Amino acid sequence: MILCRTPFRVSFFGGGTDFPEWYQKNPASILSCTINKYCYVVLRTLPPFFDFRYRLRYYKYETTKNIANIKHMAIKKILGKFHDDKQGLEIIHFADLPALSGLGASSAFTVSLINLINFYNNNLISKYDLAKESINMEQKLMKLDIGSQDQIASTYGGFNQIILEKNNFKVKKIIISKNFENNFCNNSSLFFTGIQRQSSIIEKDKIKNLKKKKDLYIELSNLSKAGVQLFSNPEKNFSKNFKFLLNETWKIKKQLSNSVSSNKLDNIYNFALKNGASCGKLLGAGGGGFFYFYSNNQKDKKKLILKMNKFKYIDFNIDYNGSVIINKSLDPYIEK
Repeated sequence: MILCRTPFRVSFFGGGTDFPEWYQKNPASILSCTINKYCYVVLRTLPPFFDFRYRLRYYKYETTKNIANIKHMAIKKILGKFHDDKQGLEIIHFADLPALSGLGASSAFTVSLINLINFYNNNLISKYDLAKESINMEQKLMKLDIGSQDQIASTYGGFNQIILEKNNFKVKKIIISKNFENNFCNNSSLFFTGIQRQSSIIEKDKIKNLKKKKDLYIELSNLSKAGVQLFSNPEKNFSKNFKFLLNETWKIKKQLSNSVSSNKLDNIYNFALKNGASCGKLLGAGGGGFFYFYSNNQKDKKKLILKMNKFKYIDFNIDYNGSVIINKSLDPYIEK
């Protein structure tokens, strides 16, 4: 039995510039961190006592005799590429936070299963190759309208600038002091809108209009670079500068597609800014999921939590490990 733990991510700046349609011709910079909320996937050899060879448990339950009949697209494609079908498998998925909510949960699952199946096959895969394989899996094999930041962030972990180029990517760690990290996390909060959505639908609309809105994507990339400078050298005016950059990012993000926000979501955002938040944005593609908010101090954050009591509130710290195999035990049913 093998267990893989992969963190969710919070993206602050540059989201949208991670579409291949953009970064293959233009500069792309994303600033994000992974948090101590996780996707967990368990994999084990299925004992040879059943009339099926694959048992899958996620939000649905599946049993089947062959990979071709698996309904879960990611599992089907990953096993089809990496598993030789000599052994039956059981795969179980669970997570700390809901899927379809802007935290990169789908990519965290893809990263986890690719990490697991490679470990199962005694293939020690590097973080670079794991992220690359995950991007290829989702964009080329699963043909999803999806960016490339989530797979990289979840794989590497930490607080990073992700630089995407035509056929490559770079991960630059943002070095922050423990004191700053504690203050930043203590003043940050996540609120679940209760709305789950298919990000690929929103992302497809953004991609369709990408050329028409080139200037907006250039602004997003520039804001990301400014964010990197801000976090690399936080100063006395950090709160003021972060407020400006994040709120500008949210204004631009809403212009990328009419599906990013709605009257209901705008009302939540505006209410939060009047009741303890200095800045914020919807995470992920938009359309629902989690809002990220930043407050200037603990007093303001307590006020925000009190006033936003209709919504599920989440605290977080930064995860620096990325996707890891955290448990492995001798499997008696693996053929030697």
